[in-house]
Amino acid sequence: MPDLLIELFSEEIPARMQAKAAEDLRQRVTDGLVEAGLTYAGAASFSTPRRLTLAIEGMLAQSPTLREERKGPRVDAPEKAIEGFLRGAGVSRDDLEVRDEKKGQVYFAVISKPGRPAEEIVAEVLEQTIRNFPWPKSMRWGAGSLRWVRPLHSILCVMTNDAGEAHIVPMDVDGITAGDSTEGHRFMAPGRFAVSSFEDYAAKLKRAYVVLDPEERAQAIWQEASNLAFAAGMELVEDKGLLREVAGLVEWPVPLMGAIDEAFLGLPPEVLQTSMKEHQKFFSVKNPKTGRIEKFVTVANRETADHGATILAGNQKVLSARLADAKFFWENDLREAEAGGTAWLASLDNVTFHNKLGSQAARIDRIAALAREISGVTGADADLAEQAARWAKADLSSEMVYEFPELQGLMGRYYAEKAGLPAEVAGAAQEHYSPLGPSDDVPTAPVAVTVALADKLDTLTG
Repeated sequence: MPDLLIELFSEEIPARMQAKAAEDLRQRVTDGLVEAGLTYAGAASFSTPRRLTLAIEGMLAQSPTLREERKGPRVDAPEKAIEGFLRGAGVSRDDLEVRDEKKGQVYFAVISKPGRPAEEIVAEVLEQTIRNFPWPKSMRWGAGSLRWVRPLHSILCVMTNDAGEAHIVPMDVDGITAGDSTEGHRFMAPGRFAVSSFEDYAAKLKRAYVVLDPEERAQAIWQEASNLAFAAGMELVEDKGLLREVAGLVEWPVPLMGAIDEAFLGLPPEVLQTSMKEHQKFFSVKNPKTGRIEKFVTVANRETADHGATILAGNQKVLSARLADAKFFWENDLREAEAGGTAWLASLDNVTFHNKLGSQAARIDRIAALAREISGVTGADADLAEQAARWAKADLSSEMVYEFPELQGLMGRYYAEKAGLPAEVAGAAQEHYSPLGPSDDVPTAPVAVTVALADKLDTLTG
């Protein structure tokens, strides 16, 4: 039973689209094959920044012959009814069979559809898949009409029979003719090479500095980055989302570790981690004794003669510029926090919460009143609950939260501490957003519980 190998080779596919695109390729091709009568034993899809790959095992060499019987009108039916049946069945009167039924003799049409070669079906299904691929965003290029996420350069489509003999499935999509060759790493092995099977393909890609499996790339990144951190007496901060994204940015991952400039180590660890993740796609490395983020790991897409020194130097220069901005935001915000945050609270009067519910300042007034009202039920101090409710949204006006919205609440806690507010107020600033989902922790401190309830009640009732 033949095996099938497909590769769609293009310019860089955005990392966030790769996993779904690989699954869409598998599902659409296999569904199309099965619908055409070609069953298979197994299928697996893979992605790298420049390619989508599908490997199918144990496929039928051709679709089975189909035999269909259609019951028609009675022999003595009007001629127009018989002619309509002939047209619908696609047969002539000589092809009909007459069979005895309870109500008399009836015409039957026996329709036989011969099987089709697998190559013909594969070419048809793959072309339709490529032309109708569900990219979230796509583009046209050159003079053609084909749309793809980035310019599509080549199509590899090879079938291998039981004897191990491989041949190209003949097809053409918008001037791109299917072949049996692909390319390796853009910089380290840019030449094309032919392949004959999935095993041959994966092995030759590895020799050409391309790790096909995204899970293998992610595992290699995590292992090497962890080793670099361990060797320096540090600990790599786990971030599965970032790991998946970075694995989609490189075909040959080479982790490199650098140090954060001493001038920025006073920033909150969450600020360092968020800035490096959002802007640079760096992993954070912390000192296990102090909890401070002191180093970072970046993942290069190639090996270099200087073992990444030039790449690392460039990354450190860009990182310092980014962290200088974060430090500027932090210092400005601290000055406002120490002044009581009055400018932040006043500015919320100009921020619309909902066009029928007024500004954020009006919302804060409602939450504060609710917090005082329900404090008796939650066992919280009424004055602290109201104070916490009035401070809880103050950081929405801060420069740091404007730059990194995901830090809202957390920065409110830091700023409350710097402003000398009670610990209960600072804790409520961070915890009142919780829980954000079924697996999230819920607040436990009475003041935090009170503000969280008041916030959510206002959201529900306005």
